[in-house]
Amino acid sequence: MYRPAMVLPPGSKQSVLSCKSQRLMMEHGLIRQSSPGVYHLLPLALRSLEKLIRLIDEEMHSIGGTKISMPCMTTSELWKATNRWETNGPELFKVEDRHGIQYCLGPTHEEAVTDLIASQGRLSHKQLPLRIYQITRKFRDEKRPRFGLLRGREFYMKDMYTFDANTENAIKTYEAVNQAYCRLFNRLQLHFVKVSADTGSIGGSMSHEYHLPADTGEDELWFCNRCGFGANKELGDIDIEHCSHCGTTNSLESRQGIEVGHAFYLGTKYSKVFNADYSDSNNQTRTTEMGCYGLGVTRILAAAIEVSSTDNEIRWPHLLAPYQIYIIPSKDGSKEAGAQPIAVGLYDQIVSHLPHLKHEIILDDRNHMTIGKRMKEAKSLGYPFVIVIGKKALQPEPLFELCNVNTGETRYLNTCDLFCTLSMDVNII
Repeated sequence: MYRPAMVLPPGSKQSVLSCKSQRLMMEHGLIRQSSPGVYHLLPLALRSLEKLIRLIDEEMHSIGGTKISMPCMTTSELWKATNRWETNGPELFKVEDRHGIQYCLGPTHEEAVTDLIASQGRLSHKQLPLRIYQITRKFRDEKRPRFGLLRGREFYMKDMYTFDANTENAIKTYEAVNQAYCRLFNRLQLHFVKVSADTGSIGGSMSHEYHLPADTGEDELWFCNRCGFGANKELGDIDIEHCSHCGTTNSLESRQGIEVGHAFYLGTKYSKVFNADYSDSNNQTRTTEMGCYGLGVTRILAAAIEVSSTDNEIRWPHLLAPYQIYIIPSKDGSKEAGAQPIAVGLYDQIVSHLPHLKHEIILDDRNHMTIGKRMKEAKSLGYPFVIVIGKKALQPEPLFELCNVNTGETRYLNTCDLFCTLSMDVNII
């Protein structure tokens, strides 16, 4: 029924709050800092995270993705084989077991997954393409962790690794994954931009990033206002006087972005090192062509709050709200106190008539609090629909006050109209 938010008690120590999403998530009890760059995810944040994961799973399955789980620890030998043990050194959390064997807590799993595929022996061309992904914790020793979940040392990532028979098929896979990313952000109703990007330490010959435009973003992006072409400044070869895509002069504009996704075409960089090979139709040995594709899962959660919320109230992408419906009965001792049993009855009716919403409803039974105070809290936490059981619910034909928190619209509806509205407007994954 009522599930209270875990909030920080007055006077609790907090880290320096440096952006809106971090401040809101701390103040409203979604996260609590454990150590610099490391956070507890409290009940409401975890519910939203689990919804986002289900949404990502749907999109990855739609393109033939198979979900696995790889160990967080990978041996130094794998990283040394690609020379990334040294080049990525400062960002790797390195540990050593009692036998002197070195490991790192994986920030990414290119080596591990390629070694896994190679260990199965030579593949058949009939087994390709392979599209393998996981959603798991990643670790990066950030020099300056900040912005809460936007730049942490421990975070959730979706990382997909693909294996194809040739460049043509690998590019088709690259396009398929990028299209899935676009569908994901469109379903979340988040305004995003896709830009050309540097391949960095992961490598490869082609890379694109997905950003949510925001002043707090740490990446500087350049866009052509004529053709829409975009690139990250880190790409290094941007001519700000001319668009390299359409040739237009003085058409590039700069804005900041929060990176939430990244796609890489890797070619054979890793598959050659680990002998991730396959047999073609003539039984000749060939090297697989690879791609890797990341989504910052906890970062998407925080970035969505950053770009969608007001200064004082959290606003979620509709599908990610921890709960969709929040019912507020009248206060004990008030003139409308007789409406409290009606609130319980309405809760039961919604569950009975709209069973798919059973786990999306909170009945706030803190009847010692005023309706106004509970309404303020409900809006601050961003529940999309708030139903107030007040004086009009005591009429011969009860009317319920339905507030759409995202639009600010309030309507008084009878039971039938209320159920119709909820069935049409409440979206769940």
